[in-house]
Amino acid sequence: MTNVFDQMATGGGDSNDSESARIPDEMLEQPTDTTSADVKQITQELLKHGFVEEARKADMFRQAIVRQQDVAAALEPLDLELRLDTHRGIAFLKVAESACGTADDAVAWKHSLVRRQRLTLEQSLLIAILRQAFVMHEQESGVGQSTAKIAVDDLLPHFLTYLEDSGSDAKNESRLLNLLDQLKTYGIVSEIDKKHEVTIRPLIAHLANPESLQALLRSLQDQSATDDEAEGES
Repeated sequence: MTNVFDQMATGGGDSNDSESARIPDEMLEQPTDTTSADVKQITQELLKHGFVEEARKADMFRQAIVRQQDVAAALEPLDLELRLDTHRGIAFLKVAESACGTADDAVAWKHSLVRRQRLTLEQSLLIAILRQAFVMHEQESGVGQSTAKIAVDDLLPHFLTYLEDSGSDAKNESRLLNLLDQLKTYGIVSEIDKKHEVTIRPLIAHLANPESLQALLRSLQDQSATDDEAEGES
């Protein structure tokens, strides 16, 4: 029984995407069986992790640009789409709008191959703070011009502005470090380096969109109202 990758191997065909101009000619002239293997590898990487980042896997990201149409064809039967942000160097998966049938975001996450990211309030708050730092970095340095980094010591006071201070510097930092470690699995931040800094990865520009930030604001407002009500009763 043939699958979509086998069909590509027999069908061949080159991508006409405008981004192909960035790729050397020798890459565009690869044999059909090699490029089909590339398409399979890229698609499997996207299905496994949800994204391909140029800073980590430059060759695979370049092939995602060259083979964009073939990767899109491989994902189409799964009702998934490939999105490319060549300025920031990120390729990522998105549920196809045709599979949603509605603008309601909740429907899109019913897709059997895409697990909704259920973040805690603290995780969501930290993502919002990191996104703000990422946007400020891009405003100062330009989109995709340099790596966005932030020191843990600079991040901590912003975090404690919204959450209760435990009264212990060690506990506060440990709390933040645990959250940063959790966000690594979402491809949002890197490991903490020797300078006690983290890299804010470009995927955050697409995960933390205005709609999700607005939902976070409503959650914080609801929590604040609940706390005020509890204080009034006491």
